[in-house]
Amino acid sequence: MSLLKFESMLKTNAVYFFDLVEFEEIIIHYLDAGKHALAKKAVKLGLQQHPTSVELKLLQVEIYIFEDELDKAFVLLNIIERLEPNNDEIFIQRATIFSKRGKHKEAIELFKTALKFTDDKVDVWSLLGMEYLYLDDFKNARLTFAKCVNVDSEDYPALYNVIYCFDMDEEHEEAVEYLLNYIDNNPYCEIAWHQLGRQYYVLNKFDEALSSFDYAVIIDESFVGGYLEKAKTLEQLERYQEAIDNYLITLELDDATAFVYIRIGECYEKLEKYNNAISFYKKAVHEDPLLDKGWVLLTNLYYLQKKYEKAAYYLSKALKIDEDNFLYWRSYAQINLKLNFFEEAITGFENCLELKDDSLEIYIGLSDVLFFIGEFERSLRVLIKAKKIHEKAAEIEYRLAGLFFTFSKEKYSMNHLIAAMKIDYEYSIVLNDLFPVFYENKKVQNLLNDFKSTNK
Repeated sequence: MSLLKFESMLKTNAVYFFDLVEFEEIIIHYLDAGKHALAKKAVKLGLQQHPTSVELKLLQVEIYIFEDELDKAFVLLNIIERLEPNNDEIFIQRATIFSKRGKHKEAIELFKTALKFTDDKVDVWSLLGMEYLYLDDFKNARLTFAKCVNVDSEDYPALYNVIYCFDMDEEHEEAVEYLLNYIDNNPYCEIAWHQLGRQYYVLNKFDEALSSFDYAVIIDESFVGGYLEKAKTLEQLERYQEAIDNYLITLELDDATAFVYIRIGECYEKLEKYNNAISFYKKAVHEDPLLDKGWVLLTNLYYLQKKYEKAAYYLSKALKIDEDNFLYWRSYAQINLKLNFFEEAITGFENCLELKDDSLEIYIGLSDVLFFIGEFERSLRVLIKAKKIHEKAAEIEYRLAGLFFTFSKEKYSMNHLIAAMKIDYEYSIVLNDLFPVFYENKKVQNLLNDFKSTNK
């Protein structure tokens, strides 16, 4: 009623009298609703009618803090403190100002002072816990949030924060113990069972995790998070069809997500039901076209099925989203090799190198393609560059031996052949595949045979 009266007054420019309680209710209503302009008007009018009200002054402080006028808030708090030095809100709001200025240690001390005067310790503990989190002091944060849970077992934000602190300190066994004690007193709390399952999952205790998630969804049959975690756990237990069934339940309970479609697709892929997997991967990229993982999963599956043109098509979608991912360029090179598109394969390998993927595999792949298309000098340059990074790689030495032979530089060729055999004699078979003329050379055969007999 007082709210309607206040808004009527604003429309007519009339001035009505409100008692102090009415003003507080009006202002708090507007603050909770996010209507700060109206809250400011109510505070201004309230202080005109009740200029000595500490409660209205504190609400003015709250508005100052929200608008980041921290100096004004600080000055007003000093005034209020002279009127009511033991008012807990003074210390709470002052602590909030210090927190906004990044002075969390000072804020902590002020919240501790507020605890001496407040009747509502839970709210202060909650704020104090957050300050400890800002300082990454997870032990004190946990202990503080635990006090909130001890007072109100249904304070689930505090419960989540307690477990978060255990997670950050990697104290998963301790988290399990805490949750089991909590569940002893609150056996029908699906959130606690869900969190317990998460801890077991991290500890690779998947049977215990599955039991916990089962309890969570039995207590609340619409608990989407419970079904998701249960499905993930079933995947770890290689019970893929059951995992799919639980993922499908989440689709019935909540809006579809690309994440769930992908997880279902991966389960079908592990069951070797590739058509079903493809169907769900396509649903994933339809739901979120910018999710490159979906396009890559389609690429990999078509590659596995030797459908290289389709693989190339879907990989191009992923590359448009993230052209700086060297793993995608690796796939690009491999697919184009299968399609005999050698220039494109070269582009793929070269992009990998530009993106700092200087693995031996990339250098060897690039060198082999260049050699295959007759670009012998470029192939040699790639190998020389590779040798600077991979100093003792038989794969490089054998190829250098073959290439130098191609350039009729027998001395260099034999030196690299000897170096290669010392590293890995068995790998010499590659010469027969890449450089058959060199391999069949009498001098080369003698070197290979002599080395083998000497090193028996």
